[in-house]
Amino acid sequence: MKAVTWQGRRKMSVEEVPDPTLQRNDDAIIAITSTGLCGSDLHLYDPLTPFMEPGDIVGHEPMGVVLEVGPDVQTLAKGDRVVVPFNVSCGTCWMCEQGLQSQCETTQNVDQGTGASLFGYSKLYGAVPGAQAEYLRVPFADTLPIKVPDGPPDDRFLFLSDVLPTAWQAVEYADVDKGDTLLVLGAGPIGDMAARIALQRGCRVLVADPVPDRLGRVASYGAETLPMLGPDDQVLDVVRGATSGRGADAVIDAVGMEAHGSPIIEGLTKAIGLLPDRLGEPMLRKAGVDRLAALHLALDAVRRGGTVSVVGVYGGAMDPMPLMEMFDKQVQLRMGQANVRRWSDDILDLLLQDEDVLGVEDFATHHLPLDAAPEAYRDFRDKKEGMVKVVFRP
Repeated sequence: MKAVTWQGRRKMSVEEVPDPTLQRNDDAIIAITSTGLCGSDLHLYDPLTPFMEPGDIVGHEPMGVVLEVGPDVQTLAKGDRVVVPFNVSCGTCWMCEQGLQSQCETTQNVDQGTGASLFGYSKLYGAVPGAQAEYLRVPFADTLPIKVPDGPPDDRFLFLSDVLPTAWQAVEYADVDKGDTLLVLGAGPIGDMAARIALQRGCRVLVADPVPDRLGRVASYGAETLPMLGPDDQVLDVVRGATSGRGADAVIDAVGMEAHGSPIIEGLTKAIGLLPDRLGEPMLRKAGVDRLAALHLALDAVRRGGTVSVVGVYGGAMDPMPLMEMFDKQVQLRMGQANVRRWSDDILDLLLQDEDVLGVEDFATHHLPLDAAPEAYRDFRDKKEGMVKVVFRP
């Protein structure tokens, strides 16, 4: 089969690799019909290269049709249409029963000190072959895949794999009610969808991002937009002016380590990525420092007693946090990988409505063949004009 593989820093290649096979009695094999390119895939592109091996298959946002199931599978059959969550969770352990599928005890990577395994996301998260491919082996086939009906286009359901539950959890963790003011930092796919979800719940939503195309998308759904082209004080002035000087009731940081604002830390991260794996890997584990511009802005912009929901990915082990300010303001801070299966049934009910209330069918800006993946990674990293969400069609 064809698959997108990591071959080195900023080097993706589409290669012919062996088809996946059933390895356990509860596995399924699916033929992928659509698979997304995620902002966190760019972290593998650069700077998390020390944790990758040449030939690793990447990607974690798939849906498709079941081709084969193992003898113990009871709830899936050949021909079923499914979406596959990005976190590999068993659905039956203690953590899964608490709705914390991202911490699944069956697939936790104890040797790496990380949570549940993820499709296509380096040895830090299990080195599980990814989903930017023609076929995928799906473990825990009775509990992990999400069955969806035939008929609607893939894009109606595809984003159940990651974008929708990640954005949904970000809004849930923000703990906002109807009429509250929510500031979303970053209007990439997750920030964009989080804004749509919050607007659908009746919140007042402000969105800050430096890319005009992205702001235009969220503005069309009713968000108030901030260009975020100058100092952070400009964003703070607008937010405080819109909230009687208090600040936003909650802030979602949908930017993470991709935040601009610290050339020194950016250069350090890139330098570590160029080291041999045996040197770079422990440095990223123990001494990594992120660019914290977005997180610090979130903490400044939230009102006293408010909540900051962090959905952007951070990887540093020695990040300096303004603990005095956080304590003084009584800020609540929530974060973590999305627990896809915790939210998927509620989201699916929304997607099954006749009206496309979240605009998922028009959410992707680019539909491309797998062979276009190397250029798509580069263009997505460079925020090519108009490129917000890429979907590959194998």
